[in-house]
Amino acid sequence: MKDVSTMLHVDPSFVTTQSKVLEKYGFVRRITSSHDARVVLMSLSDKACKQVANLSSRQEQLDKFIFADFNDRTLKDIADQLAALKDRLEKAALKLAADI
Repeated sequence: MKDVSTMLHVDPSFVTTQSKVLEKYGFVRRITSSHDARVVLMSLSDKACKQVANLSSRQEQLDKFIFADFNDRTLKDIADQLAALKDRLEKAALKLAADI
């Protein structure tokens, strides 16, 4: 739980609570370590693995549809423009805050 909570930047109690809910719905397996009873080992269930595979497949299909008319150069240009827009919006917010 400690390792998962560290990776997710959340409190260990949150991971404990949510992992129990996921276990209840059959998405996670929780097993107490045979070496240290304080340690809980978690893994995805077969049900969860199938759901992830299905979601991944659907995501790929959506990505192909959404980005069908874009090549790598076009996507980079869009990303650059969005980054510049974000920077300008942040500067504009600072200017507004300074004027108030």
